Amino acid sequence: MPVALEANIDAYFERIGFAGSIAPSLETLGQLCALHAAAIPYETLDPVIGAPVRLDLANLQQKLLFDRRGGYCFEHNLLLKAVLETLDFEVQVHPSRVIWGHEEEAEPPLRHIVLTVESAGISYLVDAGFGGQTPTAPLRMRSGLEQATPLERFRLGERDGVWILEIEISGSWRVLYDFTPATCEMDQILRMNEAASSSGFLVDNLLVARAERTRRLALFNRRFNTHVPGEPSVERNIATAAEMRELLAGPFGMQLPADPRIEAAFERICRVDVT
Repeated sequence: MPVALEANIDAYFERIGFAGSIAPSLETLGQLCALHAAAIPYETLDPVIGAPVRLDLANLQQKLLFDRRGGYCFEHNLLLKAVLETLDFEVQVHPSRVIWGHEEEAEPPLRHIVLTVESAGISYLVDAGFGGQTPTAPLRMRSGLEQATPLERFRLGERDGVWILEIEISGSWRVLYDFTPATCEMDQILRMNEAASSSGFLVDNLLVARAERTRRLALFNRRFNTHVPGEPSVERNIATAAEMRELLAGPFGMQLPADPRIEAAFERICRVDVT
């Protein structure tokens, strides 16, 4: 399922600060995962303000690379897929069900995509778009193996053809999502994207996240959290639209467009009580 002919590798490398080997190796893949998560924020601003989320490569590159914005799972992982394919990696896309935050649902809908990438005959899970829990390293597709990353430990499990990804938080394992080896075609991704961007959780809530080398930054509406693994999280509430703009432009590195819907959304979010 080619996303487009080729990604703009030079623009992508400049955006994430990559200057290493471009050989399709595990080392290259690991560097790209870490740098991508640190440089390009996860953010749901477009669904919040009612702007369309376009998944063609030209729009992905304009928004995430040249406009210095971020995006959510479909945008991040389709852009990364195009980059990896241009670098001669073998990549597949898989539909995923988000369990995190939906544990009580009998069967959450497919609202996420993940990548599997081959390197030296070994398959790795790669996901650049899971917000505040985005893995910052490729994860070997081996059931039960606890795997360290620059931030947390992750663990993949497999049962009856279904893979589950878990993250270790404060000594406990928490399920993030599940997926199967079935591949995902672009028409299915477009349907999933339309459902996610037009109604529900991502429309009602502003989520922004970045994973730096030693800490995670996460915004949920007006609640801003800084987390260093092994230390208590530091939390503060954003009080005004101006403070929200400063936060997104500063620590999150977002360049906001001139759109009056953004100011209205920030003012609405900052009026909501935090409990």
